Amino acid sequence: QAQRHVFLSTYIFSSGVIADRFVEALKEAHARGCDVRVIIDGVGRAYSLSTPARKLKEAGVKVAFFLPPKLFPPLLSINLRNHRKVLVCDDTGFTGGMNIADYHVMREDAPQAFVQDMHFRCQGPVAGELIRAFLMDWGFVTGTYDKALPIICHEASGSCWCRIVLDGPGGGSDPLNDLIAGAISGAEKSVRIMTPYFLPTREIMAALRSAAQKEIDVRIVLPAKNNMPLVHWASLRLMDTLLHAGVRIFHQKPPFAHTKLLAIDGYYCQIGSANLDSRSLRLNFELNTEVFSASFARLIEAHIDGKAQDAEEMTLERLQSFGTLQKLRNAACWLFSPYL
Repeated sequence: QAQRHVFLSTYIFSSGVIADRFVEALKEAHARGCDVRVIIDGVGRAYSLSTPARKLKEAGVKVAFFLPPKLFPPLLSINLRNHRKVLVCDDTGFTGGMNIADYHVMREDAPQAFVQDMHFRCQGPVAGELIRAFLMDWGFVTGTYDKALPIICHEASGSCWCRIVLDGPGGGSDPLNDLIAGAISGAEKSVRIMTPYFLPTREIMAALRSAAQKEIDVRIVLPAKNNMPLVHWASLRLMDTLLHAGVRIFHQKPPFAHTKLLAIDGYYCQIGSANLDSRSLRLNFELNTEVFSASFARLIEAHIDGKAQDAEEMTLERLQSFGTLQKLRNAACWLFSPYL
């Protein structure tokens, strides 16, 4: 239905039924005269064998790959991935944690074989900020910058105050890490976290321990079965410290939950692409959205608490029951946690 522009940025654009639907919709938008541009991460493109990108290019759609790995000359930035998920169709934006892949769409006949995730639709000024973020990435990838980034003054829509937060390597700071650690440190009543990969930085670990020691209700929901076992084992190495401080940690049963959510004090939330690990907070190009809204926070907290109710809570007794080999495995994985 877009009439002016369609901007899509994704980490994975995996060949399949869902990808084919996106390809056809993008081709149709291009045929209607829309400005259609697509950014696919240079490593994430390996999931698609380039088929969706090739089909789009053949139809005249502009497609760019974000820092694709090269052997000659070697590209030293292979670890610096564009993990942002952005789609903007005219005045409506979409962002969150979902990639474009068949396994990101649940099927009732085989729910445990798929990935559970959340994406959010947004309108108003925040959609304009998503456009600006996309166009900045487009210029970085292609070397062709729009002469002037549009000053988009959408009228306010809805009841939430929102702000886009961009993060990436370089610049001498880690905005998302600082914001998350600061928000947790400032909590007065509750902290709710859901993330697929949990290897927090020292700053976030300290904030979580401090919050729990102040008798703030801190709950973290993680997958019980992770698609990256090394990350799961490394995270187990960190839990002793958090549990001793009073943090409650829950392991959610399959399907694998790829959702990234943060809610604090029933008012402040973060949603987006960033995991709570060093790869997201130090290396990747990420995009999160801060949301200031009591009604929205209630929905996020209810979702996380609902998952926690059906999950298995980690305890100190369970951690201590691990055998010597399991503890050595977890410790060995933790040593490599900055690179997982």
